[in-house]
Amino acid sequence: MINLVMDLVCSSTGRKVDDPEMLEAIRLTIINNLLQYHPESSSQLAMGVAFGVEPPKQQVDVDIATHVNVSDDGPDRSLLYVETVDRPGLLVDLVKIITDINVAVESGEFDTEGLLAKAKFHVNYKGQALIRPLQQVVANSLRYFLRRPSTEEASF
Repeated sequence: MINLVMDLVCSSTGRKVDDPEMLEAIRLTIINNLLQYHPESSSQLAMGVAFGVEPPKQQVDVDIATHVNVSDDGPDRSLLYVETVDRPGLLVDLVKIITDINVAVESGEFDTEGLLAKAKFHVNYKGQALIRPLQQVVANSLRYFLRRPSTEEASF
């Protein structure tokens, strides 16, 4: 429902709304109206994280909201895309996991939309694009780590 905000068209110009501040203002307006006029929806907002009037009956599994995709981005690098629940220290943790597998991060972009974090990294392994098995290792490692955000280091 809130993703519909991304496809809004400005009525005065007929152009797609792409200003991040305007999109965030629209998204917050929708959330506030939902909470005001449909308080029963508060348990389903923000991917199961409780805020508003009614807490969720059960916590949503973080893995449901996590997407990891690795694809070739030329002969010398690959594109790693991660979409997951935002939390403090997420970017540092993502880079640490990637570099622990000896994959180099050339550059990256990180964006948040409410409680959703989106990260894009240009990565390589020894100056080359990641081969399919290594792409799978990276994706599996990130999914495993992001599924268990409370895992302590001592448990490894």
